[in-house]
Amino acid sequence: MLSSVFSSAPRRRQVIPGFSLSLGFTVVYLSLIVLIPLSAVFLKTLGLSWDQFVATVTSDRVMASYRLTFGASFLAAITNGIFGLIVAWVLVRYPFPGKRVLDALVDLPFALPTAVAGITLATLYAPQGWLGQWLTPLGIKVAFTPLGVWVALTFIGLPFVVRTVQPVLEETEKELEEAALSLGASHWQTFVRVIFPTILPAWLTGFAMAFARATGEYGSVIFIAGNMPMVSEITPLFIITKLEQYDYAGATAIAVVMLSISFVLLLTINLLQAWARRRQTGGKFA
Repeated sequence: MLSSVFSSAPRRRQVIPGFSLSLGFTVVYLSLIVLIPLSAVFLKTLGLSWDQFVATVTSDRVMASYRLTFGASFLAAITNGIFGLIVAWVLVRYPFPGKRVLDALVDLPFALPTAVAGITLATLYAPQGWLGQWLTPLGIKVAFTPLGVWVALTFIGLPFVVRTVQPVLEETEKELEEAALSLGASHWQTFVRVIFPTILPAWLTGFAMAFARATGEYGSVIFIAGNMPMVSEITPLFIITKLEQYDYAGATAIAVVMLSISFVLLLTINLLQAWARRRQTGGKFA
């Protein structure tokens, strides 16, 4: 009796395909775009013995490129984390003339080809450039130095922090800030104890995205870096050099190290995001 009633009830029609079909498309798409290419990198590296692999990825030149790539990427992500938060705060909280223009300029690194960005930065910060001619007499050399790498990575990573923090700031409840101020908290205490914990997961997401983008950046860096071995040579450029020398196994070996380090760092940041969300929900994951 009950079975006949349930069988006669109209089935709910879904707008999107069911779970099985959606999962199948997801797995196939991710396999073609992500898993198979990454697997090919690891398989190509198997052509090296363990001793050859270690010798390739730990040579002095490669280690110098690691230090520059990950060090400059981390510093650029920290810089964007600080100033990107300030930019997002200004765009959300204050009305001023030209606000829409400034908001649109934040997305410029997204739209600008990386090679154009690199050439522009190298021209600006060269010793005879518009900015470089003022910095050089002060003993600050930007173009063709590791400092130039940091400048380029900071330029391309800024939108990630701004665009992840900005919508969260727009949704924050101003009543909480007013309540904190009315209870005697200073503006700084209100920001640290009320506002920042709310935007912390989004800030960490922006930091992670800026860092990940910076570690793999190539086009905007090679023109301003100078590309001097042991000084201003980034790891992606060294991988390209290996490929030009037809050393495919060596190139993929370095790529595997870059991929592994980036994955560990991103996993760590994701765990920090989960910890921040758990703190916000009183011990329960959102």
